[in-house]
Amino acid sequence: MNRRPALLTVLTLTVALSLTACGSDDSDAPAEGSGEASEVQTPSPSASATSGRPVVELPSDVTYVFDWGSTDDPVKDAVLNDAEQRIKAVDMAIAEQDPLHEAYRFYFEGTAAAGSQRYIQEFVDHKARTTGVTRFYDASVTVHEDGTAALVYCEDQSKAFNKFLETGKTDVTSVTKDSYVVYASTLRKNATGVWVTERLTSQRGSDRCRP
Repeated sequence: MNRRPALLTVLTLTVALSLTACGSDDSDAPAEGSGEASEVQTPSPSASATSGRPVVELPSDVTYVFDWGSTDDPVKDAVLNDAEQRIKAVDMAIAEQDPLHEAYRFYFEGTAAAGSQRYIQEFVDHKARTTGVTRFYDASVTVHEDGTAALVYCEDQSKAFNKFLETGKTDVTSVTKDSYVVYASTLRKNATGVWVTERLTSQRGSDRCRP
């Protein structure tokens, strides 16, 4: 099975944010980035940067491609950068089997924090974690006057799978339309300058994300 399917299902972190209200005016709008793929992220520790951001360390078989480049807007780029760290921090919590891991909680608040805890707990309950390469792309960022930002992006899970810790077995499955997931999120810049995710929804098989 793929990384977030059947047994380890995608958890809709909140129903408060609809896909049509969270990103650009057009949910099928292209990414606002440069279109240049960022280099595949290695599993080496993410540098602890400003605002006391946690160092994220992942297993050597967990890698990423963040294929959304730069927007040439420092605020939008900051939103994307903190979203990247949030994604990695969740996988770190899964790898370490800790649904209360401080790294991912650094990037979450509100209903999204509670939903992420439940999501990570699913992996802990099944003694599993993620493995493989996950690609993120087609990102659209909208910054609002009230200090929040909306981020919509796609995830390609076709090369990412579940790995069961007790057996070491990786459950490799065929690629289907459900290997492609669209996410919609609301973020807010907190007092320390971090763009924390407050709301997050997901939908599998979206036409927006399928190749």
